[in-house]
Amino acid sequence: MPRPRKWRKVCCLPSSTRFGPLNGPIHSDLFITMTVDEYETIRLIDMEGFTQEACAAHMHIARTTVQRIYNDARKKMAECLVNGKILRIEGGDFQLCDGLEETCGCGGCLKHRIGRGTAGKKSNWGVSSLSVSESRGHQKKDG
Repeated sequence: MPRPRKWRKVCCLPSSTRFGPLNGPIHSDLFITMTVDEYETIRLIDMEGFTQEACAAHMHIARTTVQRIYNDARKKMAECLVNGKILRIEGGDFQLCDGLEETCGCGGCLKHRIGRGTAGKKSNWGVSSLSVSESRGHQKKDG
């Protein structure tokens, strides 16, 4: 029996979930799907300037896992840019940050979203939108 996948802590969901060329046809074979945890590694490493080690600590996973996720995400971005494909961000093994950690300072966590009216709302992120109090061994959809 394979080992269960570990949840990756994600501080914020992307405000846009689809990116791509504006001048091309939209066919299902032109889509590349990036998971939310892949998006989070790009955000933390490329936008926030984290090292892979710091990113791993922030997401509660091993550095080697971050390296693999990050490499996969960059390949997907390159595929979209070079071949004119559409990038969709959805799914993955993640758990939204509850904002209660001392190291949390991203501004995207639940405690930071309360004032913006998005905390507690249902999302369309599928099985990966988990309530914070759940155990890691069980999946439960919000709503």
